[in-house]
Amino acid sequence: MSEKLKKGIYIVPSILTCGNMSCGYLSVISAINGDFTKAAWLLIISIFFDMMDGRVARLTKTTSEFGVQLDSLGDLVSFGIAPSVIMYQLVLNSMGKTGVAIAILFVLCSSLRLAKFNVHVKDGVIHNSFIGLPTPASAGLLISFVLSYELFIAVPGQTLTFKTIPILMKNMPIFFRTMPIVMIILSMLMVSNIQYLSFKKIKLSKPKAFRFLVLIILLILLILAFPQNIIFILFSLYAFSGILGTGARYYNVCKKRANLKKGE
Repeated sequence: MSEKLKKGIYIVPSILTCGNMSCGYLSVISAINGDFTKAAWLLIISIFFDMMDGRVARLTKTTSEFGVQLDSLGDLVSFGIAPSVIMYQLVLNSMGKTGVAIAILFVLCSSLRLAKFNVHVKDGVIHNSFIGLPTPASAGLLISFVLSYELFIAVPGQTLTFKTIPILMKNMPIFFRTMPIVMIILSMLMVSNIQYLSFKKIKLSKPKAFRFLVLIILLILLILAFPQNIIFILFSLYAFSGILGTGARYYNVCKKRANLKKGE
Protein backbone atom coordinates (compact mmCIF):
# COMPACT_ATOMS: atom_id res chain seq x y z
CA MET A 1 0.00 0.00 0.00
CA SER A 2 1.51 3.35 -1.02
CA GLU A 3 0.58 6.98 -0.57
CA LYS A 4 1.80 9.84 -2.71
CA LEU A 5 3.02 12.65 -0.50
CA LYS A 6 1.54 16.02 -1.42
CA LYS A 7 3.28 19.39 -1.20
CA GLY A 8 0.54 21.39 0.54
CA ILE A 9 -0.12 22.28 4.17
CA TYR A 10 -3.25 20.69 5.67
CA ILE A 11 -4.83 22.30 8.70
CA VAL A 12 -6.35 19.46 10.76
CA PRO A 13 -3.34 17.08 10.82
CA SER A 14 -1.01 20.06 11.40
CA ILE A 15 -3.08 21.27 14.37
CA LEU A 16 -2.87 17.82 15.95
CA THR A 17 0.90 17.76 15.39
CA CYS A 18 1.20 21.22 16.95
CA GLY A 19 -0.79 19.89 19.91
CA ASN A 20 1.78 17.11 20.21
CA MET A 21 4.67 19.61 20.16
CA SER A 22 2.96 21.98 22.60
CA CYS A 23 2.37 19.23 25.15
CA GLY A 24 6.01 18.19 24.77
CA TYR A 25 7.24 21.71 25.52
CA LEU A 26 4.85 22.08 28.49
CA SER A 27 6.21 18.74 29.74
CA VAL A 28 9.76 20.15 29.69
CA ILE A 29 8.62 23.17 31.74
CA SER A 30 6.84 20.89 34.24
CA ALA A 31 9.94 18.71 34.60
CA ILE A 32 12.13 21.76 35.25
CA ASN A 33 9.64 22.83 37.93
CA GLY A 34 9.84 19.36 39.51
CA ASP A 35 6.26 18.32 38.65
CA PHE A 36 7.16 14.97 37.08
CA THR A 37 3.68 13.48 37.20
CA LYS A 38 2.25 16.39 35.22
CA ALA A 39 5.20 16.21 32.81
CA ALA A 40 4.58 12.49 32.20
CA TRP A 41 0.83 12.86 31.65
CA LEU A 42 1.46 15.68 29.17
CA LEU A 43 3.60 13.27 27.15
CA ILE A 44 0.85 10.64 27.28
CA ILE A 45 -1.37 13.29 25.67
CA SER A 46 1.41 13.92 23.13
CA ILE A 47 1.38 10.23 22.21
CA PHE A 48 -2.39 10.47 21.63
CA PHE A 49 -1.91 13.49 19.35
CA ASP A 50 0.89 11.68 17.51
CA MET A 51 -1.34 8.66 16.91
CA MET A 52 -4.18 10.83 15.65
CA ASP A 53 -2.38 13.21 13.29
CA GLY A 54 -1.08 10.50 10.98
CA ARG A 55 -4.31 8.53 11.05
CA VAL A 56 -6.40 11.62 10.31
CA ALA A 57 -4.05 12.53 7.45
CA ARG A 58 -4.41 9.06 5.93
CA LEU A 59 -8.19 8.94 6.36
CA THR A 60 -8.63 12.36 4.76
CA LYS A 61 -5.91 11.67 2.17
CA THR A 62 -3.99 14.75 3.25
CA THR A 63 -0.57 13.21 3.87
CA SER A 64 2.11 15.65 2.79
CA GLU A 65 5.86 16.21 2.92
CA PHE A 66 5.22 19.22 5.16
CA GLY A 67 3.21 17.03 7.54
CA VAL A 68 5.97 14.42 7.70
CA GLN A 69 8.63 17.01 8.53
CA LEU A 70 6.43 18.81 11.09
CA ASP A 71 5.54 15.49 12.71
CA SER A 72 9.22 14.63 13.13
CA LEU A 73 9.95 18.01 14.71
CA GLY A 74 7.05 17.47 17.11
CA ASP A 75 8.25 13.97 17.93
CA LEU A 76 11.77 15.23 18.62
CA VAL A 77 10.43 17.72 21.15
CA SER A 78 7.91 15.37 22.79
CA PHE A 79 9.65 12.00 22.58
CA GLY A 80 13.31 12.98 22.40
CA ILE A 81 13.99 16.16 24.36
CA ALA A 82 11.10 16.07 26.89
CA PRO A 83 11.64 12.52 28.27
CA SER A 84 15.40 13.16 28.35
CA VAL A 85 14.86 16.28 30.46
CA ILE A 86 12.43 14.44 32.75
CA MET A 87 14.84 11.57 33.34
CA TYR A 88 17.76 13.94 33.83
CA GLN A 89 15.86 15.89 36.47
CA LEU A 90 14.58 12.73 38.18
CA VAL A 91 17.44 10.23 37.85
CA LEU A 92 20.51 11.37 35.91
CA ASN A 93 21.41 14.69 37.55
CA SER A 94 23.13 12.88 40.45
CA MET A 95 25.52 11.15 38.01
CA GLY A 96 27.38 14.28 36.93
CA LYS A 97 28.83 14.29 33.41
CA THR A 98 27.82 10.65 32.88
CA GLY A 99 24.18 11.58 33.42
CA VAL A 100 24.47 14.48 30.99
CA ALA A 101 26.04 12.17 28.39
CA ILE A 102 23.22 9.62 28.72
CA ALA A 103 20.58 12.36 28.37
CA ILE A 104 22.28 13.74 25.25
CA LEU A 105 22.67 10.24 23.79
CA PHE A 106 18.93 9.67 24.08
CA VAL A 107 18.17 12.93 22.24
CA LEU A 108 20.72 12.24 19.50
CA CYS A 109 19.46 8.70 18.89
CA SER A 110 15.88 10.00 18.79
CA SER A 111 16.97 12.51 16.13
CA LEU A 112 18.72 9.83 14.08
CA ARG A 113 15.70 7.51 14.37
CA LEU A 114 13.35 10.23 13.13
CA ALA A 115 15.66 11.21 10.26
CA LYS A 116 15.88 7.57 9.16
CA PHE A 117 12.10 7.26 9.36
CA ASN A 118 11.64 10.33 7.15
CA VAL A 119 13.88 8.81 4.49
CA HIS A 120 11.79 5.63 4.48
CA VAL A 121 8.50 7.55 4.39
CA LYS A 122 9.45 9.27 1.14
CA ASP A 123 8.76 6.06 -0.79
CA GLY A 124 5.06 6.54 0.09
CA VAL A 125 4.69 2.95 1.32
CA ILE A 126 2.97 2.07 4.61
CA HIS A 127 5.07 -0.76 6.02
CA ASN A 128 3.97 -3.54 8.36
CA SER A 129 6.89 -2.88 10.67
CA PHE A 130 9.20 -0.14 11.91
CA ILE A 131 12.96 -0.40 11.60
CA GLY A 132 14.23 0.47 15.04
CA LEU A 133 12.20 1.20 18.16
CA PRO A 134 9.80 4.11 17.44
CA THR A 135 10.51 7.25 19.46
CA PRO A 136 6.97 7.39 21.01
CA ALA A 137 7.43 3.84 22.33
CA SER A 138 10.87 4.62 23.73
CA ALA A 139 9.60 7.76 25.43
CA GLY A 140 6.46 5.93 26.55
CA LEU A 141 8.46 3.41 28.55
CA LEU A 142 10.32 6.17 30.38
CA ILE A 143 7.29 8.31 31.15
CA SER A 144 5.21 5.32 32.25
CA PHE A 145 8.04 4.47 34.67
CA VAL A 146 7.83 8.03 36.00
CA LEU A 147 4.09 7.65 36.62
CA SER A 148 4.56 4.37 38.50
CA TYR A 149 7.56 5.67 40.46
CA GLU A 150 5.67 8.78 41.53
CA LEU A 151 3.04 6.48 43.06
CA PHE A 152 5.77 4.51 44.82
CA ILE A 153 7.21 7.58 46.52
CA ALA A 154 3.80 8.96 47.49
CA VAL A 155 3.66 10.46 50.96
CA PRO A 156 3.17 7.70 53.60
CA GLY A 157 -0.44 7.51 54.69
CA GLN A 158 -1.62 9.32 51.56
CA THR A 159 -4.58 7.65 49.89
CA LEU A 160 -3.80 6.81 46.27
CA THR A 161 -6.46 7.63 43.71
CA PHE A 162 -5.34 4.74 41.48
CA LYS A 163 -4.97 1.03 42.14
CA THR A 164 -1.51 -0.47 41.71
CA ILE A 165 0.02 -3.90 41.08
CA PRO A 166 1.91 -4.76 44.32
CA ILE A 167 4.70 -6.86 42.78
CA LEU A 168 5.50 -4.14 40.26
CA MET A 169 5.48 -1.36 42.83
CA LYS A 170 7.72 -3.41 45.13
CA ASN A 171 10.41 -3.48 42.44
CA MET A 172 10.27 0.24 41.61
CA PRO A 173 13.57 0.98 43.45
CA ILE A 174 15.30 -1.59 41.22
CA PHE A 175 13.81 -0.04 38.09
CA PHE A 176 14.94 3.38 39.32
CA ARG A 177 18.57 2.26 39.73
CA THR A 178 18.61 0.63 36.28
CA MET A 179 17.03 3.57 34.41
CA PRO A 180 20.38 4.97 33.16
CA ILE A 181 21.15 1.58 31.59
CA VAL A 182 17.61 1.33 30.25
CA MET A 183 18.01 4.73 28.58
CA ILE A 184 21.21 3.58 26.88
CA ILE A 185 19.50 0.37 25.68
CA LEU A 186 16.50 2.33 24.39
CA SER A 187 18.83 4.71 22.56
CA MET A 188 20.57 1.79 20.84
CA LEU A 189 17.25 0.15 19.97
CA MET A 190 16.03 3.33 18.27
CA VAL A 191 18.97 3.36 15.85
CA SER A 192 19.10 -0.42 15.40
CA ASN A 193 17.76 -2.46 12.49
CA ILE A 194 15.46 -4.46 14.76
CA GLN A 195 11.90 -4.69 13.42
CA TYR A 196 8.93 -3.58 15.50
CA LEU A 197 5.29 -4.16 14.67
CA SER A 198 3.43 -1.23 13.12
CA PHE A 199 -0.32 -0.91 13.75
CA LYS A 200 -0.95 1.55 10.91
CA LYS A 201 -2.40 -1.00 8.49
CA ILE A 202 -4.76 -2.67 10.97
CA LYS A 203 -8.38 -2.02 10.01
CA LEU A 204 -11.05 -2.88 12.57
CA SER A 205 -13.64 -3.07 9.80
CA LYS A 206 -12.19 -6.40 8.65
CA PRO A 207 -13.58 -9.62 10.20
CA LYS A 208 -10.09 -10.89 11.11
CA ALA A 209 -9.60 -7.76 13.22
CA PHE A 210 -12.31 -8.87 15.68
CA ARG A 211 -9.79 -10.55 17.99
CA PHE A 212 -7.66 -7.41 17.89
CA LEU A 213 -10.72 -5.36 18.90
CA VAL A 214 -11.37 -7.71 21.85
CA LEU A 215 -7.72 -7.33 22.89
CA ILE A 216 -8.01 -3.53 22.76
CA ILE A 217 -11.12 -3.65 24.98
CA LEU A 218 -9.31 -5.84 27.51
CA LEU A 219 -6.31 -3.50 27.53
CA ILE A 220 -8.55 -0.48 28.06
CA LEU A 221 -10.21 -2.19 31.04
CA LEU A 222 -6.80 -3.04 32.53
CA ILE A 223 -5.57 0.51 32.00
CA LEU A 224 -8.70 1.86 33.72
CA ALA A 225 -8.05 -0.49 36.65
CA PHE A 226 -4.27 0.04 36.96
CA PRO A 227 -3.47 3.02 34.68
CA GLN A 228 0.16 3.79 35.54
CA ASN A 229 1.30 0.20 36.00
CA ILE A 230 -0.35 -1.26 32.88
CA ILE A 231 0.99 1.54 30.66
CA PHE A 232 4.49 0.76 31.99
CA ILE A 233 4.04 -2.97 31.31
CA LEU A 234 2.70 -2.39 27.77
CA PHE A 235 5.58 -0.16 26.69
CA SER A 236 8.10 -2.54 28.26
CA LEU A 237 6.60 -5.52 26.42
CA TYR A 238 6.65 -3.63 23.13
CA ALA A 239 10.33 -2.72 23.59
CA PHE A 240 11.17 -6.37 24.30
CA SER A 241 8.99 -7.66 21.46
CA GLY A 242 11.41 -6.52 18.77
CA ILE A 243 14.37 -8.16 20.50
CA LEU A 244 12.46 -11.42 20.99
CA GLY A 245 11.20 -11.36 17.40
CA THR A 246 14.71 -10.84 16.05
CA GLY A 247 15.98 -13.67 18.25
CA ALA A 248 13.22 -15.98 17.02
CA ARG A 249 13.95 -15.18 13.37
CA TYR A 250 17.68 -15.73 13.88
CA TYR A 251 16.95 -19.09 15.55
CA ASN A 252 14.73 -20.18 12.65
CA VAL A 253 17.40 -19.23 10.11
CA CYS A 254 20.05 -21.19 12.02
CA LYS A 255 17.69 -24.15 12.28
CA LYS A 256 17.01 -24.13 8.53
CA ARG A 257 20.73 -23.98 7.77
CA ALA A 258 21.38 -26.91 10.11
CA ASN A 259 18.62 -28.94 8.40
CA LEU A 260 20.08 -28.17 4.97
CA LYS A 261 23.50 -29.38 6.09
CA LYS A 262 21.96 -32.58 7.40
CA GLY A 263 20.19 -33.06 4.07
CA GLU A 264 23.49 -32.83 2.25
